[in-house]
Amino acid sequence: MQAAKKLLLSTAIAVAGLGAIGITAQARTVIYADIAPPELRVETVPAPRVGYVWVPGYWGWEHHKYYWREGRWEHERHGYHWRGARWEQEGNRWRYYDGGWDH
Repeated sequence: MQAAKKLLLSTAIAVAGLGAIGITAQARTVIYADIAPPELRVETVPAPRVGYVWVPGYWGWEHHKYYWREGRWEHERHGYHWRGARWEQEGNRWRYYDGGWDH
C-alpha cells in the first residue's frame, strides 16, 4: 500500500512538471499587418526599481488595428535580458515579434 502511494505521488509530480513545461514552450502566433505601425510613443521611464526591468511600450495588433500597450515593470530574471517587442517590414507587410526573456 505504501509503495502504491509513493508511485501515485511521484506520477502526479511528474505530470505537473510536464504541464509547466507545456506552458513555457507554447508556440507563438505570427501576426502580419498590411499597414505600417505608428511611431512609438514617447514614454517617461520611471525611476529604477530593485529586482525589476522596465519593458517599454509597443504597438500591438488586435481586431485589425493597432493599439498601444504601455510600458511596465517585469520581475528581473538573473542570467536573462529582455528582448523588446518589435515590428519588422517583410516585403509589403509588417510582421510582429513578441518581446520576452533571452538567455
